[in-house]
Amino acid sequence: MTTLAIINDFLGQPELASEHGEMVDHMLELVHWFMAALFVGWSAFLVVVLWKFRQKKNRTADHVGVRGHATTHLEVGVVIVEVVLLLGFAFPLWQTRVEAYPVGSDPLKVRAIAYKFAFEFQYSGNDNVLGRVDYRQIAGDNPHGHVANDPASRDDFFSPAEMVLEVNRPVVIDVSSKDVIHNLHMPVMRIAQDATPGVRSHMWFTPTKTGSWDIICGQLCGPGHANMGATVTVMSREDFQEWWDERHPDVIDEVEPADPAEPVEEVADDSGTADLDVDGVADHEPESADASVASI
Repeated sequence: MTTLAIINDFLGQPELASEHGEMVDHMLELVHWFMAALFVGWSAFLVVVLWKFRQKKNRTADHVGVRGHATTHLEVGVVIVEVVLLLGFAFPLWQTRVEAYPVGSDPLKVRAIAYKFAFEFQYSGNDNVLGRVDYRQIAGDNPHGHVANDPASRDDFFSPAEMVLEVNRPVVIDVSSKDVIHNLHMPVMRIAQDATPGVRSHMWFTPTKTGSWDIICGQLCGPGHANMGATVTVMSREDFQEWWDERHPDVIDEVEPADPAEPVEEVADDSGTADLDVDGVADHEPESADASVASI
């Protein structure tokens, strides 16, 4: 596979820092080599056609045309290769991304909040449950629309412009936006997800390398789009725990339970995945209600 990867290196492929990224890069290698072969083949065909059918003094009409079946065989071959790429690589990779969410208490839970023109990251605290947000409650003293009477919010904390992760630990990210459509794109992790206002979207991966890399917005979102970004930093287990302890709230105020007479709506998820419970797996199909509250 190192030989195949030469074309990715030549095209400036960024370094890889996620577990699933190897399969993504392998698929890109095959696509790039396939497109290179098509480019060479069609370029050669164009040169032959330009030479063979150039203007001549004594032109003779050909009333038969193509006599062989080479073009038909080439077309069938192209279709077969495209089907193999789609069914053998693209579909299985997509299925893993949208269905095989990590389960249990180990996956880190993070909410990425996008807005013009920055990212902010909410961490779930020791309970590993992200507090609910209701975008209708956004105000000057509540910039993220936190539901005040949600007990899960007590130990949540924020990291502006930097998402810090633990190496070799799966992370499930709830991606949301407060204004327009943005996109959380981490090239070194080989993953991206649109952030749509009022819609719950999820992404997950396992970082495999320590370091610090750029996060960019992958959707044109306004005049400050070019400067919208953040940083993803992957630390060792010891360094991450030290970072976590420094930012985790020491004192947790008691929060009264939510009033059952005022149920909190769950947000509808049109991203192709169902709502996630505290273990990060689907527990029911998303509803089509006009909802704006998100939690995982």
